[in-house]
Amino acid sequence: MKKLYFLLLLLAPSFVQAQYASQNVSMIGHWWNPNQDPEPVYGIQYQGIWGWYQQSLNREYAILGASDGTYFIDVTNPAVPVVCDFVPAAHGDLIWHEIKTYQNYAYIVSDDGAPNTFIIADMSYLPDSVHVVRNDNVIFEKCHTIYVEGSKLWCGSVTGDNNSFYYSMAVYDLSVDPTTPTLLRTLNQDYSNPNTVHDMFVRGDTVYASGGYDGLYIYKFGTSFAQIGVLTSYPESGYNHSSFLTGDGNTLIFMDEVPAGRGIKSLDVSNMGNLTVNQVFRSNQGNTPHNPYILGNDVLIAANYTDGVQIYNISNPSGIYRSGYFDTDTLINYPNYTQAYHGCWGAYTDLPSGLLLAADMQNGLYVLDISSAITATTPLAEPSVSVNAYPNPFNSNFFVNMSTTYAQDVTWSVYDATGRVVMQSTENIPGGPVILEIPAAELARGIYSVMIETEEMVSTVKLVKE
Repeated sequence: MKKLYFLLLLLAPSFVQAQYASQNVSMIGHWWNPNQDPEPVYGIQYQGIWGWYQQSLNREYAILGASDGTYFIDVTNPAVPVVCDFVPAAHGDLIWHEIKTYQNYAYIVSDDGAPNTFIIADMSYLPDSVHVVRNDNVIFEKCHTIYVEGSKLWCGSVTGDNNSFYYSMAVYDLSVDPTTPTLLRTLNQDYSNPNTVHDMFVRGDTVYASGGYDGLYIYKFGTSFAQIGVLTSYPESGYNHSSFLTGDGNTLIFMDEVPAGRGIKSLDVSNMGNLTVNQVFRSNQGNTPHNPYILGNDVLIAANYTDGVQIYNISNPSGIYRSGYFDTDTLINYPNYTQAYHGCWGAYTDLPSGLLLAADMQNGLYVLDISSAITATTPLAEPSVSVNAYPNPFNSNFFVNMSTTYAQDVTWSVYDATGRVVMQSTENIPGGPVILEIPAAELARGIYSVMIETEEMVSTVKLVKE
């Protein structure tokens, strides 16, 4: 079901490297559709991200959820992502999309309002196209998140057609017919709490279920569910959103989505009877961690609202430090900068190439090289420079307030929403605190990114001209 009207936007390398604040992470490729409609509630254009490796042709793909459907993008040449196909959703203006794969099938769900459908796409025809083999509400209509472990499909917050049923969590068998998942058991059959399972991480027969404001629940699953651990009180608790387990099974990293600014938690799960928080940590004050991913025992990749992909060394679960980052959040084409939901929704870590796929809610797909962040053995050298800008929004000139450790040249560049440099200057500043006045009265109304470059750091500040 191929559509032929996609616009592939290839950004010039000079703009690509200049616009994004990053350390130990570099961008290899970027794709977004400038005509992608944002849904009207939060201005979200893109959501869940997953990947798939086509072994027979040695090709890699990104699968990207959007406000009106799902893109299948060939990233075999990561510098030039190519859209192969698009599967439309039941309707537009979608806030949620999540995708997982099993064999050559992509499972696509959304938790948006009716009419909605559960979609299964056969990817074996790529790179030519995908074939939709299920697009109905027979099994269920809505689902918030999904997870595939072995031949089982796990679904969180599942709703039937016309609200005919609701399961806080359900597990389906894929082994007989992957196009017709067979219900094995629902959590409601064994436990009434939590009422909502927002997301789950599964390894073998153990599921770590994020229960929103009810906390974290851990179950064994055989023919039924058996609760083996629960955590309902912990530092900086909020809406328990999602989690990921280290390879050795001793540490669970989990995130609370709201209220904004909650830190990431490192949890010792080696003793289910004594679940202990090792550490609470964060990248930038006020950011919102959304989804975690772990490589082995040592590397955490955090998809964060407002500050993109953040990478941590977690080899010491009580001494976690940041080893790299790439801030995808530039607010390009973002209709209302005051909305909470902008930045990185999720990531995919398992391509054979080792490249990371990341989805930004307004900026689309990023293909990132994180090898330097993975191999870093010392904490990230945080810049000894502070930068902020005011007023925001502004209607005439604005000011950049910064502090450096010694006298040096500073270059400031103002980018408009298309990535075009509209103002730029270099000047020498003394060490210590300084205020730069930027004469911006002639700028048109809109969203701007201001990049500050010194010998010590590169920082991007986002502003709006009223």
